[in-house]
Amino acid sequence: MNIIIIGATSGIGYKLWKHYTTNGNTTAIVGRRNEILLQQIKEKPDNTLAFQCDIAEPSSFNSMLKNVMSKFGHLDLAIICAGIGNLNPNLELSTELATISVNVNGWTNAVNSIYKIFEQQKLGHLVIITSIGGMQPTPIAPSYSASKAFQINYTKSLQQKSKGSSIVVTEIRPGLVDTRMAKGEGLFWVMPLDKVVKKIIVAINNKNKLKIVTTRWRIINWALKHFM
Repeated sequence: MNIIIIGATSGIGYKLWKHYTTNGNTTAIVGRRNEILLQQIKEKPDNTLAFQCDIAEPSSFNSMLKNVMSKFGHLDLAIICAGIGNLNPNLELSTELATISVNVNGWTNAVNSIYKIFEQQKLGHLVIITSIGGMQPTPIAPSYSASKAFQINYTKSLQQKSKGSSIVVTEIRPGLVDTRMAKGEGLFWVMPLDKVVKKIIVAINNKNKLKIVTTRWRIINWALKHFM
């Protein structure tokens, strides 16, 4: 398959890159940290294409995506992991706006652009990593929880739009995962990254509409949906 992973230099995106290149797919990886992208190219030179890009800059992203498609010709699977999340109990405006710039503005441009490619192809699988955090507002990270709620609802809208077509839209909704995004004191049920990624790979293979990982976080998701 031809695959693109947006946000592939750390956490879930990095582990998914490892999996898919090991299994013989050609993968375009996108991230902000060029030094890590260069290391990834060295590790898997035969089936990895690397692009330094910040999704908060739509013109740069669109240029990168055009470059990827010129090399691939056809895209089978797109995984969007990119995002930021910072604790901001003092409501520093710069932090709130930076989160919105990446998680809403840049994210929407990325999702929209890739979905349109699949519409042109009349085929494709779009995988979007959201968060349980989008189910419940939090006073210590308002823009993060709000942006994830936006992502969840935007993804649901695309799923409705793609009904009856050969475009598959999968939402992966993790709880707390042991990555750089897990911040703050008193965190509970922080899940091992490898365990989470294994479940994500199964969900992608099964073309699930929604996968909440892991089981204990499905309970939390259900409670937040029905009682909050």
